[in-house]
Amino acid sequence: MSKQRLIIITVGIMLSLFLSSMEGTVVATAMPTIVAQLGGLSIYSWVFSIFMLASTTTVPIYGKLSDVYGRKIVYVFSMFLFLIGSILCGIAQSMEQLIFFRAIQGLGAGGVLPLAFTIVGELFSLEDRARMQGLFSAVWGVSAVIGPLIGGFLVDQVSWRWVFFINLIPGLLAMGLVWFGWQGGRREAHAPVTIDYSGAALLSLGTLALLLGLNELSTPLGWGFLAGALVLFILLYFAERRAADPILPLPLFRDRLFNVSNLHGIFSGFAVFGSLAYVPLFVQAVLGTSATQAGIALTPMSLSWTMASIFGGRLLLKMGYRTLSLIGMVLLVAGSLLMTTIGSSSSQIQVMIYTSLMGIGMGLSIPAFLIAVQSTVRKSELGVATS
Repeated sequence: MSKQRLIIITVGIMLSLFLSSMEGTVVATAMPTIVAQLGGLSIYSWVFSIFMLASTTTVPIYGKLSDVYGRKIVYVFSMFLFLIGSILCGIAQSMEQLIFFRAIQGLGAGGVLPLAFTIVGELFSLEDRARMQGLFSAVWGVSAVIGPLIGGFLVDQVSWRWVFFINLIPGLLAMGLVWFGWQGGRREAHAPVTIDYSGAALLSLGTLALLLGLNELSTPLGWGFLAGALVLFILLYFAERRAADPILPLPLFRDRLFNVSNLHGIFSGFAVFGSLAYVPLFVQAVLGTSATQAGIALTPMSLSWTMASIFGGRLLLKMGYRTLSLIGMVLLVAGSLLMTTIGSSSSQIQVMIYTSLMGIGMGLSIPAFLIAVQSTVRKSELGVATS
C-alpha cells in the first residue's frame, strides 16, 4: 500500500478515535442540563452504564467479525452505527429514549477502538507500530482533555443536543477516508471462524441484570434481578466450558495476576467513572456553576491521567510493575477518600485537586497492570485478556 493511502487511512482512524474517546467526557458535562430538561434523575447513571455495557460486550464480537469479513467493512459499519446512535441521542425526547439510543451508540463504539489498533497491526510494519500507537495515545489524551471543555461550551452557548450532533461531520469524514483510502480490505477465504454468540448474549444479559439489580437494590425487584444475574453467569460458565472459541476463556481466571488486575479495574472503575458521571452534576447543582465550569472541573483528572500514563510507561522500566501499580493505587485511594469529604461548602479547586490525584493514580496503575497481564498470557490470548 502506498504511503499516501496509509496517511489517508491513519487520519480517518484518528478522527474516529477522537470522537469515540471524547464521547464520555462531553456527555458527562452535558448531563446535568439534560436531566433538567428531560427529567429522570433516578436513572441518570444509566446513560453511562448502558453505553459501557453495549461497547464492552461487543468488543470480542467485532474482533471475530473482522476476521471473517475484513477489517475495513466491519470498522466502517461500527462507525456508521455510532453515528446513527449519536443522531438519535440528539433528538431524544425523554430520558428513557436517550438511554435506549445510547445503547445503539455504544454498540457502534465497541468496534471503533479495538479495530483501530488491529488495523495498525495489519497495515504497518513492526518498526512503525510503536510510533502509530503513540500517536493514537496522544489523540486519546487530547480528546480526554478538551472533551469536557467542548461539552461545556456547547451546552452553554448552543444546546445539549449538539453534544451528539457534533459527531456527524467528523464521523462521516472518517468513514469516507477509511473506505476510499483502503483498497481491498476484505478477508480472503480461509477456515471458518466460530463466533461465541451464546456466550456474548449470556455475558450481556447477566451484566444487564446485575446493573438493574444494583440500581434497584432497595426493592424486591432489585434482588430478583441479582438472582437472575447469578443464574445467567452460572449458565455462562457452563456455556464457555463447552464453547470451541469462548468469548471469555475460563483458564485465564486461574492466573492470580490476571484476577488481581481485573479486581483493580472493577474497583478503580467505580471510583473514576463514578466521578466522571457525578462531578459535573455536583459542580453545577450544588456549587451553582455553569456547564463550562463543570467541564473545567473535569479537565485536571483527564490531563493528569494522560500525563501519568505517558511518564508511567517510562517509570515502569525502572521501577517494575509491582512498585508502580502500588503507588498508583495509593494515590487513587487517597483521591477517592478525599472526594468523600466534599460538600456544599467545598470549592471547585478542591474537587479539581482530588480528582487529579485519582487521575494520576489511574495513569500509573492501569498501564502497569495491563503490561503485567500481557506478559503472562499466551499470544493467542492477548486480545481477549487485554479486553
